[in-house]
Amino acid sequence: MSWRRAFVLDTSVIAEYLDESSPYGVERLFDALAAGAARAYVTPVTLSEVIYVAARIYSEAGVRDPNARAVELAEWLLALPGVALEPIGREAALAAGELRKRFRMALPDLYVIAVGALRGAIPLFLKLEGEMKPYEGELRRLGVAFWEELRHQLP
Repeated sequence: MSWRRAFVLDTSVIAEYLDESSPYGVERLFDALAAGAARAYVTPVTLSEVIYVAARIYSEAGVRDPNARAVELAEWLLALPGVALEPIGREAALAAGELRKRFRMALPDLYVIAVGALRGAIPLFLKLEGEMKPYEGELRRLGVAFWEELRHQLP
């Protein structure tokens, strides 16, 4: 799989970037996005989740003004040359609703998958989450990928 492919990032991938001791090596992906060697879309729902999750992480780490730092993270992410904010329009909303009827999963995750299908991009999650396990085969057929596996396939 080439870095030239486009991804739709889930919150889990972005939040993992904050963990300096992470075993997943997501910084490789963000380095590629910063260099323009990879492209990624972020939905408004994911961006909202990133701000919430990052503020909690920063707060637990004792960072001064965790809310401001979380917003800075979101702004940094959107400023990367390879990242674009993908508005949730009618098509994505309908597609996510159809997916929700099939999968008992969080709606933000289904928006990631819907946007991936609409943009021809890979919906990218950090790892196979518990709520996804019953649908693993179907999700993979929809093009869903997991960074913990994908990172070994990229140069």
